[in-house]
Amino acid sequence: MKLRYNYQQCLTRIHTAMNTHPSYTIKSRYATAAATLILSLLLALSMPTAADELATDRVAINNLLDGLHNDAAQAQFSGYFARYTDDAVFLGTDRNERWTIPEFKAYARPVFDEGRGWTYHMVERNIEGKGEIRWFDEVLHNEKLGHCRGTGVVVRTSEGWRVAHYALTMLVPNSIAAEVGSQTQAAENLSTVP
Repeated sequence: MKLRYNYQQCLTRIHTAMNTHPSYTIKSRYATAAATLILSLLLALSMPTAADELATDRVAINNLLDGLHNDAAQAQFSGYFARYTDDAVFLGTDRNERWTIPEFKAYARPVFDEGRGWTYHMVERNIEGKGEIRWFDEVLHNEKLGHCRGTGVVVRTSEGWRVAHYALTMLVPNSIAAEVGSQTQAAENLSTVP
C-alpha cells in the first residue's frame, strides 16, 4: 500500500509540475511522460503477483499443519487447539470419533496433561484451492498405525490460516482390505453394514 501511495504521489507531483510550471517545454513534457512510464513499469514489476500470493499462502498453510502435528507430538494443548477454528470438526480413525472442538478438547486434555500426545510424520501433502478457503490431503506415518491420511479444510481468519475440518483415516492396502474389513465388523459386532 505504501508503495502505491508513493507512486501516486509522484505521479501527482509530476503532472502538477508539468501542467503549471511555465518553463516546461514540449521537450520537458516528453521527458515527464517517459518518467511516468518508467515509474509505472517499476510499480508493476514490484507488486506481488497472484502466484506470489498463492506461494505465500502455501507456506503459511504448510507451517500451520506442520505446527499442528508438532504440537500434538509435544502434547502442547494450547498451541494445538489454537490452530483450529472455534467451530472446527475433527474426525478420528474410529467410527464414533466425530468431535467438535469442545468435545475434542475434552478427549485430548487428559492425554496432553500426562505429557502424551500423538505423533504423525508428514510424508507428502497436497494443498488445493484459492481465496479464503483451501483444502488439503496428506499422507502421514504413525509408529503404531503405519501410513494414514489426513484430509481437511483450512480457512483464512483475522489471525491467519486455521483448520476448520480435519479427518484422519488409516490407509489399508487393497490386498488386505477384506481381511481388515472383516476384523472391523467383528470388533464392532456387525454382521451387515447398515
